[in-house]
Amino acid sequence: MRLTRHPPGGPETFGYTAPSKSQPDQTAIIAPARAIRTDHVLRTSANVLLLSLALTALAACHRNKTVEDAGGPAVMYEKGYGAMNASNYAGAIQYYKGLESRYPFSPEARQAQLDLIYLYFRSQQPEQAIDAAQQFEKENPTHERIDYCLYMRGRILFEKDPNILEKLFKVDLSMRPPKDTLRSFGIFQELIRRFPNSEYVPDARQRMTFLRNRLASYENHVARYYVKRSAYVAAINRAKYALEHYPEAPELEDTLQILVAAYEQLGMADLAADARRVLRESYGEEAATAKL
Repeated sequence: MRLTRHPPGGPETFGYTAPSKSQPDQTAIIAPARAIRTDHVLRTSANVLLLSLALTALAACHRNKTVEDAGGPAVMYEKGYGAMNASNYAGAIQYYKGLESRYPFSPEARQAQLDLIYLYFRSQQPEQAIDAAQQFEKENPTHERIDYCLYMRGRILFEKDPNILEKLFKVDLSMRPPKDTLRSFGIFQELIRRFPNSEYVPDARQRMTFLRNRLASYENHVARYYVKRSAYVAAINRAKYALEHYPEAPELEDTLQILVAAYEQLGMADLAADARRVLRESYGEEAATAKL
């Protein structure tokens, strides 16, 4: 038997918006608690804890029994697939992990490995999803769905949210070393190079456009820092790197302005004039005469 089912989580038309989650009304949660006696709270908390532990144990036993009672790789896969379609990602992961351990060399297990990438991704477990994709690539280097693994790895890194402190203090991420951004950009590049006709390429190109500007923005941030410290040669090197590696990024207008200012500070009038000419031709007279 050879499965040909398409892996879940296909390409999307990229339109990036930062995720926002509504916060509960804290006064509605905290205010009623003031009228409750302490001893009652302790008894209630203890009862809730015991009930939660009992339900957790019962659920675990039920999940184990469900996986053990499923018969054969085809049945286990279909049960996991049904759970995934019902958005029961935890249940689907249980079936697929059980399938992998019991029938590791079956076609269903291989398909389950692909599906697990998506399941971990949807379950907010990005590191596990990336590990699953890399493991599949390592074990199946010539598989027809390696393009899917690359796409999902790039997409997971692309969609990584800022951590809670970055959200709380509204940190400007352009000032942070873009480690995940660079990894995502590189993976999408590899996807396009190795599988130019893949269905995932159009979306990967759109995401690379966004990432290219993010990376150019970081280079500009570092170059400005060097200009402020009078390290003009270092600023020029960062600006030239952005121009060479991230062409067509909107941030390159600022990059050229940094280059002009740094050359002028070093007394390199000819190079400053050349950079200003490119700036004028690309972005107009106003950009060419603006001060850094």
